[in-house]
Formats: sequence, structure tokens, C-alpha cells
Amino acid sequence: MRHAYTLLLYLLLPLVLLRLLWRGLRAPAYWRRWPERFGFVPPLTPSDAPVIWLHAVSVGEVQAATPLVRALHARYPRHTFVLTTMTPTSAEQVRASFGREVVHYYVPYDLPGAVRRFLTRVRPSIAIIMETELWPNIFHGCHARAIPLLLANVRLSERSAAGYRRIGRLAAEMLSHVTAIAAQTQADAARIIALGAEAARVRVTGSIKFDVRLPASLREEAAVLRRGLGVERAVWIAASTREGEEPLILDAFASVRRALPQALLVLVPRHPERFAKVAALCRKRGFSTVLRSERRACDTGTAVFIGDTMGELTLLYAASDVAFVGGSLVPTGGHNMIEPAALGLPVIVGPHVFNFAEVSHLLCDAGAAEQVKNTEQLAAAVLAYLTDANLRHATGEKGRRLVEQNRGAQEKVLHMIAEVMPAP
Repeated sequence: MRHAYTLLLYLLLPLVLLRLLWRGLRAPAYWRRWPERFGFVPPLTPSDAPVIWLHAVSVGEVQAATPLVRALHARYPRHTFVLTTMTPTSAEQVRASFGREVVHYYVPYDLPGAVRRFLTRVRPSIAIIMETELWPNIFHGCHARAIPLLLANVRLSERSAAGYRRIGRLAAEMLSHVTAIAAQTQADAARIIALGAEAARVRVTGSIKFDVRLPASLREEAAVLRRGLGVERAVWIAASTREGEEPLILDAFASVRRALPQALLVLVPRHPERFAKVAALCRKRGFSTVLRSERRACDTGTAVFIGDTMGELTLLYAASDVAFVGGSLVPTGGHNMIEPAALGLPVIVGPHVFNFAEVSHLLCDAGAAEQVKNTEQLAAAVLAYLTDANLRHATGEKGRRLVEQNRGAQEKVLHMIAEVMPAP
């Protein structure tokens, strides 16, 4: 099965490269560092230090992995840390979070030659893959070189599991090469075992995203930002929004503004290449719009504030009153709801949260989040929180307590890593 998969991947490679070229039209960073995608990575310095390789596919996984990487760095200070991602946005997030503390490469395409070159040049002592990134040739390459492979913070929705079941033999072969799996929930563990993972290698650890630690200076920085947004104004943030969501959010915001004419919307698109397009849409809709990158305060006429900078989503959350988490009004599957809950904000999500189903259920059952079906319900929920400070505070506190109660996954994952970490 793996050979058939590899042949298909080679046949599709021209389309993959064309897609890179096309994406580079909107984000030129896609045109850079192509050799890394084929395993031609620069040499590591020092060349003799043991290497911990951690792969986090995109921005959300990098953010979740950041505390884990820092904890590993404290425990294994003599190791070199290599962090791979797939997109320029996630590469920028790595640089913003770590600077030169880690080495960043783009993960190689899952082709035998690219994987072989990457593993030969990096020589990882251990490979840690965040969430559910299953790559047959990478897994096979690690197994062939006796590199322990750990899947951390694994979440597997029923939708994703159904897709893997269509390639059941290949999925089972991949999972046979995995040394240990840290699943977020019992349901995630059951699904991945059903796909062929050995039950003895799977443990339920919870989500390390609950172990988010907020910077000590965050409140002070948020207070400064809030003064620029307007202390007396009601501020609603719509974060990590995806293609097709912004028109729906702006429809809801128009309803909110009819009841609260001074309300401000902080709008943060998920992908940087869409910042300009979303800003243009806001202005076309007649909303006076300011960009975060302009570094200027909002006046009383400003209606929308675009978060068009990297690494500041937590700060933007902390400066807001209510949070809508994007990717959930369109069938993307939703994004991380834990961070705004940890900050004590009421959380609102749309109907499509299959990527964070368990977290969504926990928050909604605790009264810390509300799920809406359409723009009318979204506008009503936002208005309810913005006009009732007691409700806003009580809902936010429920979320904060829930996050505190669910901490501890990171320590369990660190323990699993220690169990399989080779001696230096």
C-alpha cells in the first residue's frame, strides 16, 4: 500500500508544485526555501548535539507546542531542537516564539528521497508529531532508522477517522511504526486504536492546549491596547476567521451596531494573505477600518479593527470583551477555543466545531461558551454579553475555571517522551 501511495504522490507532485506557485502569488514566502521541501536542509550547528525533532503543521499547532518545546528545552538543555512546519505563516510564528532557540525547517514532502535526505541531515534522536499528521514515508523512515516516534496531543474526529478507514491497510501500517500516542480524549484514543494502533501504546492525556500559560505582562499590554481601541466602547473579537465567514460576521456586526452604535469589531483573519482582502471588504461594507499594523488609535468613528500582525492574537483577545472563534460558521471545523476561555472571555462558536468537538462540549456544558447556528443568533449572543456585564463576567469565570481544572496534559506528554527518549 505504501508503494502505491508513493507512486500516486509522485504523479501528483507537478500539481503540488503548481499550487505552491499559485499560493506564492498572494504570499511570496511560498516561493522561498523550496529545497527544504525536498529534504535539502542546511546543516545543524553544533553537528554532534543530539536532536529533538518536533513537527507542528500550522500556526495553531505551533502555539500549542510552544510551552511543550520550552519544557523540553529545560529538561534537555544539551539537545538541538528542530521544529518543522508546512506554511510560511507557521514559520513566522516559530520565529516570533523562539527566535534562534530552535532551528526551523519546512517539513519535507512525504517522498522517500526527500524523507531520506532530511533524516540523514537532521539525524533526530526522537520525532514528535503534533496532533494527527500521518505520513507513511516519514513514519516508515523513522521506523527503519529506529527513531522513536511519538504522536502528541492527538485529536481524531469521526470525519477524519472515516477518511482514514478508506485506506485502512495503509493507516494500520503507518500506526504500526509509532512508538507512543498521547490522545486528547477517550474518543480520540478509541478511533485511533480502531484504525490499527496498538492499544498498549495509546494513552489519554488530555489536551496540552489547556496548559496555556499567559505572559505576566499580558494584562498591562492589553490595557494599553484597549485605551487605543476605546475604554468605554464595547469590543467584540472575531478571531481566526476563514474564507466566507467575514461577510456573515459583518452582517451580524451591522445588527450589533444598530443596538450599540459605538461597538467595535476586532477582526482577525486566520491567514495573512487575506488581511488586505478582508480590510477591503470591511470598507466596501461602509465600516471605517483601522489596521493593527498602522499602529494608530481608533477614533470614535472607527467600526472595525483588523488584527493583521503575527503573534498578537492573545493580546487582542485580552483587550476584548467577547470572543467569537472562527472556522466554525463555515465547515472548516473551528479553531482553538481554550485561549479566550483562559482569559475569562465568553466564547461563541458556530455550528461547525468538529475539530474541537470535545473542547466545545466541555465549554458549552459548563456554561462558558455558546454555540450559534447563523448570523442572527450570533448577533443576539454578542449583544447579550456586551449589554450585560454580570452575565459576561459569570460566563468568563466558568471558562477560566474549566481551563484550570483541565490542566496537566503537558506533564503527562513529557513523561511519555522521557520513557522513549534515547540516552544521549
